[in-house]
Amino acid sequence: MRIKDIPLQNQPRHRFENMGASALSDAELLAVILQKGTKNENVVDMCNRLLKKHNIEQLSQLSLAELKKIHGIGPAKAMQVKAIFEFTKRTRPNGKRYINCANDVYDIYYNKFKGEKQEIFMVVMLDTRNNIIGEEIVSIGILDSAIVHPREIFKPAIKNSAAKIILLHNHPSGDARPSREDLRITERVIEAGKLLDILVLDHVIIGDNYWSWREQRA
Repeated sequence: MRIKDIPLQNQPRHRFENMGASALSDAELLAVILQKGTKNENVVDMCNRLLKKHNIEQLSQLSLAELKKIHGIGPAKAMQVKAIFEFTKRTRPNGKRYINCANDVYDIYYNKFKGEKQEIFMVVMLDTRNNIIGEEIVSIGILDSAIVHPREIFKPAIKNSAAKIILLHNHPSGDARPSREDLRITERVIEAGKLLDILVLDHVIIGDNYWSWREQRA
């Protein structure tokens, strides 16, 4: 299917113009940047394929040569991808901490949790551009869905007019793999966020390394 064969209201540029950049998926945003697909694949399908294989963090770390090896990504598109990530780095507002991926969360918060003997559950609040505008500890101790209730998570988010939040906690054992309760809490909060129109961008667990809800589902 060609882009012009997609209903106008579903075309990335039309959605961008009428709903704003924040309404677009990662693939749609990349499609707006790359503009054209190939003879046999429209740009949206190409970007969906690209992001299915490489999440945003991985994509940002690919070299120009690695990008050019991807089907449909020639030298020009490879340079466009590299340029947008470089531009993002250069335009981060001074003094603001910007979250682009789970690795950014890990880099910012690892030292805060290092050496902690108890699990600490925190909500990190973001504006529409993924700048951190606040953070608040919700609970200390073993995570339990009876304690980590959505209302306690979204209360500071609403107070700070957050557009998005990231759930964050540590595993003192060093093993960042999620427990069943971790997954249960994540799913519960994501559903609550949909009702409140606050996007739950990710749930990151910090140990010796990190685990990311978003990356596991990319």
